[in-house]
Amino acid sequence: MTIMGLTLASDALVKIALMVGIIIATIVGMQMSGKLLRRSMSMTDSVVPATSMLVNIARGVILVIGALAILSVFNISITPVLTALGVGGLAVSLALQDTLGNIFTGLQIIATKQIRPGDYIILESGHEGTVADIAWRTTTLRTIVDNLVIVPNAVLGQAIVTNYKLPAEAIAVMNEFGVPYGADLGQVERVTLEVADQVLRATGNHSPAHPPLLRFSAFGESQINCTAIMYVQSYGDQFLLKSAFVKALYDRFSAEGIDFPFPTRTVYVAQD
Repeated sequence: MTIMGLTLASDALVKIALMVGIIIATIVGMQMSGKLLRRSMSMTDSVVPATSMLVNIARGVILVIGALAILSVFNISITPVLTALGVGGLAVSLALQDTLGNIFTGLQIIATKQIRPGDYIILESGHEGTVADIAWRTTTLRTIVDNLVIVPNAVLGQAIVTNYKLPAEAIAVMNEFGVPYGADLGQVERVTLEVADQVLRATGNHSPAHPPLLRFSAFGESQINCTAIMYVQSYGDQFLLKSAFVKALYDRFSAEGIDFPFPTRTVYVAQD
């Protein structure tokens, strides 16, 4: 058969058709696998967290299978190819130690599930944010002010990390204040808990499993130190809660006749 001036045997045409079919199937398989993986990993009960690294690995596996299938169509032995890849892979691994370290550390982070997309973490370096994605080389954090912090996986794997979403999603928020000596502590406790419950309901953080608490922590120099403990659903919710609580508690204490003490000092002057 002659096509565009080239004479091709029927066997060659079959092989070319098979190659084209394998290429199309490989491309479609790579796209479909990425979509299916992201959809399955985004489910709440998914065992594997949704990361781009796993999607890229799945696509790479499908690409390798497609390449091996094309080689088998043209009766090309795979053994020499694997031998060449083994020798070349040794040289590449020596040249790309840092990159491979980031890749394997990223896989370890994903496997342990101690850091997952959506978790709010703080590193010992002071960098913090919500985990947006775990890729081949880096993990991306999105800060509260909507900036991106790019952390190499190897650095993240060796850092001391505080995860505010594990083991439970609810986060305790401490609000410290003081009341003067002579105040009715029973009244202070009742009023503070009422205000805390109202603020939690208004901000959408009310939970029967985590009611607000008040603890009198210490005798200060000019006040009794108090700590109101409230729980929020995510790390970012605490800032709105604190602002609303301070405003509501100040207004309620003013209405109830409870003062916030100023620092005071008593001075005795000796007389001759």
